[in-house]
Amino acid sequence: MDLLLKNKVIIVTGGAKGIGEGIVKVLAAEGAIPVVVGRNQEDNQKTVKELEAAGYQGFAVEAELTQPEASKKAVDAVLAKFGRIDGLVNNAGVNDGVGLENGSYEAFVASLHKNVVHYYLMAQHALPALKASKGAIVNISSKTAETGQGGTSAYAAANGGRNALTREWAVELLKYGIRVNALVVAECWTPLYERWISGLPNGKEKLASIVAKIPLENRMTTSEEIANMTAFLLSERSSHTTGQLIHVDGGYVHLDRAVESLAK
Repeated sequence: MDLLLKNKVIIVTGGAKGIGEGIVKVLAAEGAIPVVVGRNQEDNQKTVKELEAAGYQGFAVEAELTQPEASKKAVDAVLAKFGRIDGLVNNAGVNDGVGLENGSYEAFVASLHKNVVHYYLMAQHALPALKASKGAIVNISSKTAETGQGGTSAYAAANGGRNALTREWAVELLKYGIRVNALVVAECWTPLYERWISGLPNGKEKLASIVAKIPLENRMTTSEEIANMTAFLLSERSSHTTGQLIHVDGGYVHLDRAVESLAK
């Protein structure tokens, strides 16, 4: 299926690694022009060079998104280069383990800046261009907002905010024809996840216990599977889908754990 994304300029925050990189590569393969926005320009450029080596287009913008002014600078850089924005993927963030017992006001607020404040600011500054293009927004979110995880209050709160903003923006932007959806991630295999598992004394056993709880095929979600759905939600092929929280998680969040035995 042609997703009709050819030459569409789409910003992907945190697009140099992990889920963001997967999204960038799928968008490029669909003919879009992904813009990698992130704090490490060397990583950003590496991803863009890989796209170009494969015959695709891409662009990199350095931005430390924990700083409020960086979002406007990033959007301005994209507009200066292309004069348009057709889509925004808010993806950058980190599960930083700021909990109720081990946290502080300063750490909690800093985590919100890492994980949800720039979602708002990127959308706000890109909005005039998105109105002009009738573009789309996809917010990458996490299961922690719905399931809890323990020891990560700030990240869970930020993801609850991402989900709420998705629904709020979908309503607010109806009149402009701008669709807004969220993709909720559960257990997705990324380099960061792999490093976490590898750093545990019982990493193999921990990984086995996690995948055993993923109903569909007892395996981790791949970044490409996240990316495929993201590309669809950005495309005109999903032209009547807005305000949705879509879970690409092998049934992890919603299916009864009693089905585990049926999948084997």
